[in-house]
Amino acid sequence: MARIVEPEAGPRSKRAAILTAAVDCFGETGFEATKWSTVAERVGIGQTALYHYFESKTHCLLTIMRLELQRSHDKFIEATAEVEDPVEALRAAVRAAYDVSDVEVLQMRILQNHIDLLSGARKSKREEAERVAARRLVQLVERDWTNLIVRGMSQGAFPLRDAQLLGAGVLGLIVSVWGWYRPSGPTPLSEISELIEGACVRMVAT
Repeated sequence: MARIVEPEAGPRSKRAAILTAAVDCFGETGFEATKWSTVAERVGIGQTALYHYFESKTHCLLTIMRLELQRSHDKFIEATAEVEDPVEALRAAVRAAYDVSDVEVLQMRILQNHIDLLSGARKSKREEAERVAARRLVQLVERDWTNLIVRGMSQGAFPLRDAQLLGAGVLGLIVSVWGWYRPSGPTPLSEISELIEGACVRMVAT
């Protein structure tokens, strides 16, 4: 799958700063409640300058979602590439899913809160390009987890069952955390990671 080529980040480019400010606003306040002008204020530019980089607030949102999906896919590949034992590969993949910064937590919250946005075509060409790329990445992520389980079944490490259904179940369990987890909350992410890792192994390997 061809990636969307990111624009050149010259020394005067505000694109990265806009994305960072938008992640903060969308993740903390919510996409609908965030005014596009608020993002501009955080960056220190006029609202009209935003349109040089993103043609709409939704275009920016779709870009954030696509970038987060790409990061998640890349992290999975990196975590599992050299792990031959299927059970250990599953454990490594779950741990990698929770090896994240506070900013990445916000990005995943945004992604999960607006995943339905990827189901319908956009009238804008730029928005549609981001949506299509994000949809393909969703399929890649789902394929990653399914293939890991299929490999375990083929090696006799996991019982033979519906690998696609199991993959969806494991992935659903992992991402459900981003709906309620807060870095300032009482439960550390390391504890959540350990709990979900054990649950995923029991779900797939027993």
